[in-house]
Amino acid sequence: MDSLEPQEPPWKKLKLSLERPYKDDSGEPIPELLDITPDGQHIYRPREDPTAAVGTKLRRIFLERGLDFFDAEKGTRTSIARESQEDAEQADASPKDGESSEPSHHMTPEELIKMRLLLMPQLYVAFGEMTQARDLLTLLLSSSLSTQPSTLPPSPLAATVVTKPPPIISLQAFNAQLTIGGKDKALRSAADLFKSAADQMEQSRVSGEKYWVDALKIRRGNWGLIPAPLPLGSATGKGADKTSKDFLISYGLEEAPTLFRRRAIGRMSTLGAGSSSLEFPMRQRTRLRVSISRTSPDGTRQNSHNLLSDPDDGSLDGSLRAAQAEVVEQEVFAALIREASSLPTASAEVSERLILIDAAQNTELRFELVDGDKLSNDDREIDPYCDLVYSLLHVLLSRAHAVLKSSRLSKASIAPVPAVQPPPILQPIIDILQYREFWERVREEIDRVVAALRLAGVSTKVHYDPVADGGETLVASLLSDKSRPVGGDALLRIDDRHTLRFTTASPSTLIVHLPQATLPIASISQLTQLLVDEISSRLLSRICEIGTELCERVNGTWFVDLLSGRSVGRWEGCTLNFRINFVGDAISCSASRSGRDNRPSHVEGYRPGGQLSLLEWVRHTIESSLGR
Repeated sequence: MDSLEPQEPPWKKLKLSLERPYKDDSGEPIPELLDITPDGQHIYRPREDPTAAVGTKLRRIFLERGLDFFDAEKGTRTSIARESQEDAEQADASPKDGESSEPSHHMTPEELIKMRLLLMPQLYVAFGEMTQARDLLTLLLSSSLSTQPSTLPPSPLAATVVTKPPPIISLQAFNAQLTIGGKDKALRSAADLFKSAADQMEQSRVSGEKYWVDALKIRRGNWGLIPAPLPLGSATGKGADKTSKDFLISYGLEEAPTLFRRRAIGRMSTLGAGSSSLEFPMRQRTRLRVSISRTSPDGTRQNSHNLLSDPDDGSLDGSLRAAQAEVVEQEVFAALIREASSLPTASAEVSERLILIDAAQNTELRFELVDGDKLSNDDREIDPYCDLVYSLLHVLLSRAHAVLKSSRLSKASIAPVPAVQPPPILQPIIDILQYREFWERVREEIDRVVAALRLAGVSTKVHYDPVADGGETLVASLLSDKSRPVGGDALLRIDDRHTLRFTTASPSTLIVHLPQATLPIASISQLTQLLVDEISSRLLSRICEIGTELCERVNGTWFVDLLSGRSVGRWEGCTLNFRINFVGDAISCSASRSGRDNRPSHVEGYRPGGQLSLLEWVRHTIESSLGR
């Protein structure tokens, strides 16, 4: 079983010790080599006996310090103060003629140290001079150019060359491994250092090229580039170089307030570590959301908002457009806050990031700054009217900027120019929403009457045009200094004969054009009454036409009594009256016939939904009256 086990190679069994070897391969102590004679004889350091070494050191102590060294050392500490006092007394009692006291025969350790410090440098100097003289003599003796016979004894001084003995094989292998490993590590570190430096230089070159390519793209996109301010600590004195070393990107509107123009500052990243090469230090990442909340007649509440799209598609132009949209919307929101407190036809509630306005009846307008990083658009809640309001805010802001710019340019002249107040932004929006609500109520009334006429079988056509102007005309009107109200019209045609025309204007102006007059309508109830009266008169006139046609052979006479609201037909021995009434959303008609005594003898009524239409029933009633 032992033979089947794999045996390790001998080099793996080799163990090297980092300790200095003190024994040879035979286990004998390695002597310390001191010198080698010219004859090649090695002189080793003799082995010292520890006991003899201690004895020698003790003997030197007694020889150098005296036999009473231990006694003197024991009483040194107790007699220091007494000796110092005695020395002071002796100094005071010294004779005035300058005779010195007799020196002490024993040296103290302090004196010995001073003497040693004094003598040792001189001894080292003497030792160096002797060594230099010996080397010089050795050089002169070894020279072969000397022809004079030497008078020195043979080999008085000899130079000895000492070479260090080679280490053992295992130590040589270990030293070689350490040397090779150290060199390999050093070479690898140097290679990695050069490689990293080369990579950084290449990245710096690519980043510099990309920086200027992006700058040219931004300039080609017609974005504003302005000089960057000097760095902190730069010299600004007379004669200093004040040239800007960089530039900034200005993407704000020209006539915007200073606060928003300072926010609309971007710079190009020089590090290139991020995903985007543009940096926006003061970007708040908020978007303006326009919401409209309406309450239906049954009490349900419907909320809708505009569609918010992110123009940032990853390109430089997309990033700048996204940042510009945020700054413009923040400026619009600030203008809405200023105007919300002075609305003449609506009430508003204002907070830091929310504006609530009761724009019209059952209609609430909401402006809110939402987080741009968490945009969510629900298709079921998106309303085109909210998109219209969102777009109109930008159009009206452009109009205000145009007025401010013309005022600023006119101030450059010498003639005094009065201060110009910028046109409002919020009030036209409120007018449009109120106009929408007003138009829906007007349309609801007209549709109710049209439905009643069609139910009665009367041919009726209606045409609505809430905004009579085209898109270009409307935008031009909004951009002008004095905007015109939004207007529309409605056309109602009854029985292909009579026409009623209505014109509207924002926020709540309604005018009806009649053949005999043009009347302004002040309320919905007035509009309802007008429709009832006009439709009743038109139907009564139509009944008179039918009666005149049928009673031609009996010489009947038909006319409309406007005071009593009836159509009257008379012929020999008979009088026939027709009345038109509106009952709810339906039209009813009643007919009464009277004889010569003017007493109604027969009354008939018409209810919609039958087989006959209103005019057919009138014809049938007249024919039956003629037959009697």
